[in-house]
Amino acid sequence: MEAPSLLILILAIISFDFVFERILEYLNLKSQRDDIPESMRDFYDDEKYKKSQDYYRTSARFSFITSSFSFVLSFALLALGFFGWYDEILRSYFDNEILLALAFFGSLFVASDILNTPFQLYATFVIEEKFGFNKTTPGLFITDKIKGYLLTVIIGGGLGWVFLWLIHTLGQGFWIYFLMIVAGFMLFMNMFYTTLILPLFNTLTPLEDGELKEAIHSYCEKVKFPLANIFIIDGSKRTKKANAFFSGLGKKKKVVLYDTLVENHTKEELLAIFAHEVGHFKKKHIVYGYVISIAQIALTLFILSLMVFNENLSLALGANEMGIHLNLLAFGILYSPISHITGIFTMLLSRKNEYEADAFASGTYDGNALKTALKKLSVDNLSNLYPHPAFVFFHYSHPPLLKRVSAIEQVAGIKEN
Repeated sequence: MEAPSLLILILAIISFDFVFERILEYLNLKSQRDDIPESMRDFYDDEKYKKSQDYYRTSARFSFITSSFSFVLSFALLALGFFGWYDEILRSYFDNEILLALAFFGSLFVASDILNTPFQLYATFVIEEKFGFNKTTPGLFITDKIKGYLLTVIIGGGLGWVFLWLIHTLGQGFWIYFLMIVAGFMLFMNMFYTTLILPLFNTLTPLEDGELKEAIHSYCEKVKFPLANIFIIDGSKRTKKANAFFSGLGKKKKVVLYDTLVENHTKEELLAIFAHEVGHFKKKHIVYGYVISIAQIALTLFILSLMVFNENLSLALGANEMGIHLNLLAFGILYSPISHITGIFTMLLSRKNEYEADAFASGTYDGNALKTALKKLSVDNLSNLYPHPAFVFFHYSHPPLLKRVSAIEQVAGIKEN
């Protein structure tokens, strides 16, 4: 395909994606209902429920503004050949193709972040503040930005340099070697994320001795789940929203509980949440997820290897000569329809895994406690109780709350309280 046709295709893809996402958001917004579900009446009063609807509407409108800004800017820059023009300017400063590419992506990253920072500030200090979620201070916001930049330079820059070196050195065969590097890096991060990365942003404190810790260890012995450590993370320094996750592979694993989660839930509810996470490990969802991720990356890299030296990709972006970095940018847009399709299957699998983990927790601990915990989490996070099925299909990694509750009742043979 010639450069002009490729440019038209690129513009068509980003336009279709923008319109399609706005349609999904519109359907999701219209699917909201004023009536409180019978199963949630003990958890919501009229004022709280109205607040959850207002939160979603406010977030949806803000998302429309930010996505529209991003679309208009991207469309204009692509249509006007900005990236080819910018490549020509950078070439007067860099003779090395790898350094040129790193400077190209690095400067675009900084420019993009500067443009997006006002939106991030508004989302954090206006919207999240208005609805009672924000705990981030301006100082913490700036500190997080600086740390994020440093990690991007060290990790992103390092992987980027290796990636580009392999392309320039090995040609189309680069993808096999880079795939092995990515697979190893993902495995390393899974094992050491809580040790190396998380402490840069949060404080992890070992769970104190007491009923909760004893109950968790007792449950682990019951289901033969090897647990190394239990940590409390100071998530409340940024938000009132709660979460929990596991880290590590093999025989020794760590569990991290947000302090907001511990504060707002009973011991039984926390055990039910913990049992759900154990279910993911027992059902090997973590391993399967890792393998699927590698397979998706392999597909992406293989297709990229067939296109990475196509000069017309660079010309389509307004360049006068081929640049690997320009080809990578064009490929990222051209590949997005495929990534959306693979993303659908990933979401389907993820929702299936959540149902299985819920069933495991209900069978090995207490379905009623799990239901209560999920409902309280939904209320505390002001979640949308009536998402549109189409929006769920394309975007939800977890099933909607009401469907999860119904599935738990069927599996555990319990009735709604």
